[in-house]
Amino acid sequence: MDPTRSAAPGDTTIIAGVDEAGRGPLAGPVVVAAVVLPADHGLDALDDSKRLTEAAREALFDPIRRMAMAWHIETVSVAEIETYNILQATLRGMQRAVRALEPAPGHVLVDGNRTPDLVRPCRAIVGGDGLEACISAASVLAKVYRDRLMVAMEARYPGYGFARHKGYPTPQHRERLEALGPGPEHRRTFAPVRRLLEPELFD
Repeated sequence: MDPTRSAAPGDTTIIAGVDEAGRGPLAGPVVVAAVVLPADHGLDALDDSKRLTEAAREALFDPIRRMAMAWHIETVSVAEIETYNILQATLRGMQRAVRALEPAPGHVLVDGNRTPDLVRPCRAIVGGDGLEACISAASVLAKVYRDRLMVAMEARYPGYGFARHKGYPTPQHRERLEALGPGPEHRRTFAPVRRLLEPELFD
């Protein structure tokens, strides 16, 4: 899937929320979302995507995009993760997501403790995906979009169980990784994958 964007006119006091999904997995991209919500968005079910069921996240995906003044979903490839490391690649994805918003936000709120390098004021909020509606909305968009990518990946690379574990290092994923070896979407710089490719480094 290609990153997608939609936007509607806003005002001069625009606040964007930014969050990501997929920093911890052994396979697949990181997905970053940036969302600007109006004050009267009416999305009362919003919460940290990790506290919502899959059905609840899916039910919010389209309403968030309809109600948002602006939104953007950015995919950070495995190649970029391998090139820049997971933190820097994620911050680069956040930069692109925010820069793609139209209208441009006057302030940015990011879930976590690190912020991307932006020309506009940016504040990190630990646990922000459960505190700020715009970050919660970004969290939902990123999580749903990434989960859909991983389900599609299962069809391209069957046997690993991507549709079930979404690339996270579950016992099932580790077992299939040992049995099949790393695939094209595995992150080779992550220790459990690198250990299979270069076991001499871990002796």
